[in-house]
Amino acid sequence: MTRTLALTRLEIWRQILTWSGSWWFVVTLAAQEAISPLLGLFIWTAVTPGEQVGTYYVALLAVLLATASYEAHTLSNGIYDGTISHELLKPRATWIAVAGENLAIRVWLILMGIPMLAVAIPAFGVTFTATNLLLAVPALGLAAILRFLFSWVLALSAFWTERAHATMGFGGVLIFLLGGSAAPVPFLPEPMRSIASALPFRAMLGFPAELATGTVAGADVVRGFAYQLGWIALFAILAVVFWRVGVRRYTSVGG
Repeated sequence: MTRTLALTRLEIWRQILTWSGSWWFVVTLAAQEAISPLLGLFIWTAVTPGEQVGTYYVALLAVLLATASYEAHTLSNGIYDGTISHELLKPRATWIAVAGENLAIRVWLILMGIPMLAVAIPAFGVTFTATNLLLAVPALGLAAILRFLFSWVLALSAFWTERAHATMGFGGVLIFLLGGSAAPVPFLPEPMRSIASALPFRAMLGFPAELATGTVAGADVVRGFAYQLGWIALFAILAVVFWRVGVRRYTSVGG
């Protein structure tokens, strides 16, 4: 475990340095992540004036930046062009390289997102309480794990199809529609609200933002954490199974 943590820490640092040479590209990624919450912020604050909607979408912006996952452009591309073979030959778990790059990109996105948050918070009169933020922190950590596992599972479709990017795109649409970006899940009519609350997409985005906003309390908080843990367990199992089956059928030629 100590060796794995040390290797993961080194990989994160290596990837942070690698991505420092592509800061301009990270800016475009941060802008891409910010589009949907900023649009929601402008639209829903006009439709439903009030501080909580603005607070929700500013919190959602932070959640999107902290949980962004691009395994469709890292892991699946590595499978397609054969560079995953290099990682398979190294004396360490392959997930360390993928997770290290994922976390390094998130570090850069958060750094790039700080100016956006610094402008949005006073511009929309957003306020957070310390209690709500402390409650949202563990939910944000679980959301980051869940979104990475979800992205990992979809990216592994590259072992079976040449359309892994389309699969990831479809997953992104589901996250946008049902995760709380298009509209806060509590705003959805029944029975869609109950269905969306139980699906993994709110657990990735909307739930941490709702906790930070203070719009979820009591038994709903416990239920939200239970959904996050349950979906993490399911996608962790799927990630392990799909990886083992996919690697068995993987072949590479050339040098």
